Amino acid sequence: MAPNDPRRSYSIGSVSYLNAKPLLYGLEHDPSVKVHLDVPARLLEGLQSGKFDVALLPVIDFQRADGLRLVPSGGIGSDGQTLTVRIFSRGPIERMTRLGCDPDSHTSVALARILLAELFGIHPEFVPLRPDEDAMLLIGDKVVRDEPRGMPHQLDLGEAWKRLTGMPFVFAVWTARWGNDLGDLPRRLADARLGGMKNVGEIVNLFASKHGWPAELARKYLTEYLQFEIGERELKAISHFHALAAKHGLIITPPRPLETE
Repeated sequence: MAPNDPRRSYSIGSVSYLNAKPLLYGLEHDPSVKVHLDVPARLLEGLQSGKFDVALLPVIDFQRADGLRLVPSGGIGSDGQTLTVRIFSRGPIERMTRLGCDPDSHTSVALARILLAELFGIHPEFVPLRPDEDAMLLIGDKVVRDEPRGMPHQLDLGEAWKRLTGMPFVFAVWTARWGNDLGDLPRRLADARLGGMKNVGEIVNLFASKHGWPAELARKYLTEYLQFEIGERELKAISHFHALAAKHGLIITPPRPLETE
């Protein structure tokens, strides 16, 4: 089938959180698009296997697989506080010796290692999350829906990254395999993002309560906390994150240069 054949269908892998809804606006009801929802940590496998044409991939995973390219039609990031990527601790962050990690996001775990080392000079043991941990890294809707109690010390990773670097942070971006002709899909993804940002009220009405969010907080989250565009500034921030990840032994050294659609 030709790349621009109107009968062509696409398969997209995305996270299931509220924060992805502006990027998917209209696509979930497009008969030529199949949207698969999963936690971010499982999207790379689907992309590599050919299940997805594009996936909203954690940015650390670009460095953990060959043959990928970014599709900068949209992504999920922040220019400071994120609200939904946070470390919670019973004691001061700088005294932390062990951190229970939500397994859903590879990027957030890598970012936590970098920030704790760079800002606090500590290297706690990272372990699978258990309910009785004294410190835990949580991401996504559960941070708002099930915020842990008795943990007065918190670190928002987007805010901490901004303090360290002065840059925005990108958690996930549309990613594809080299050699897979995407046709007009990058344009359609960009159009979906623009439509989503123009219709945040509709997204909040449809999805906030389903994801456990108060409506007004969801609106503020999607319009004030998060950013969905991927421009030169965001690409530079991704490269800087990759450089620090390599410095701390989390990915290959030197990291692969970014390649885009």
